[in-house]
Amino acid sequence: MRLRIFLVIMIFIIAIGTIGFMLTEGLSIEDSFYFSIVTVATVGYGDISPVTAAGKLLSIFLIITGVGTFLGVVANATEILLNKQEEKARMEKLQMVIGVFFSEAGTRLLTYFAESDPAVHAISNNLMISNDWTEETFTSAGRQLHDHAFSPDIHSIDLESLRIFLNEKSAVILRLLENPSLLEHESFTDLIRALLHLKDELSFRENLKQLPESDYNHLAGDVKRAYALLSVQWLNYARYLKNYYPYLFSLAMRTNPFNSARSAIVE
Repeated sequence: MRLRIFLVIMIFIIAIGTIGFMLTEGLSIEDSFYFSIVTVATVGYGDISPVTAAGKLLSIFLIITGVGTFLGVVANATEILLNKQEEKARMEKLQMVIGVFFSEAGTRLLTYFAESDPAVHAISNNLMISNDWTEETFTSAGRQLHDHAFSPDIHSIDLESLRIFLNEKSAVILRLLENPSLLEHESFTDLIRALLHLKDELSFRENLKQLPESDYNHLAGDVKRAYALLSVQWLNYARYLKNYYPYLFSLAMRTNPFNSARSAIVE
């Protein structure tokens, strides 16, 4: 926004200078525009200079107002360029953290949850990521994930195995939270919180095989929350790999949690 404001002001000042030099100095529109530019940019080649009192006053006005505006445009353009480079570096670090998460726990957890979802077939056919996928394909798949009910059957989940797995991976998950890059990725932070909450819920129950149905329903809600957030993050991460790391995307395709025929073996 600041760059746009400075650009508008600079264009307005140059327009005033161009018209003003045409009227006061009798210059052509090309020479007037040229003189306005070199005045604002503080170049001043010396080949053209104002000879009338009005032209000199106009030059003073351009120097006072235009130079600061020109420097503002340069400074803001440079800041935007540096910010873009910094944002790209932050995104690289963030995606690396997300990649570690999926490598260590995310892919296996999502596979576990998807296998317990009796309605997974409603979305699985539309999540067979491949090299042919475009940005539009990913966007369409994201909308379908958003509309999916995510209703895992809590009774088909080995809650004891899930508890053991989450406890084993809790150190890795907690270390991810220490990464400052996550502060800018609220949805992934929500996923980590959901998984840690699920771990705590399971850890506080001594016998996961003998619980009242009301408690199973409560745990089903915690699993559903983690399952939904995990699915969205997986799709977004797959999109990133497709665009920047084809060799990592190849493995993601072969280990797709929503593909019942998944296999890391290349055939």
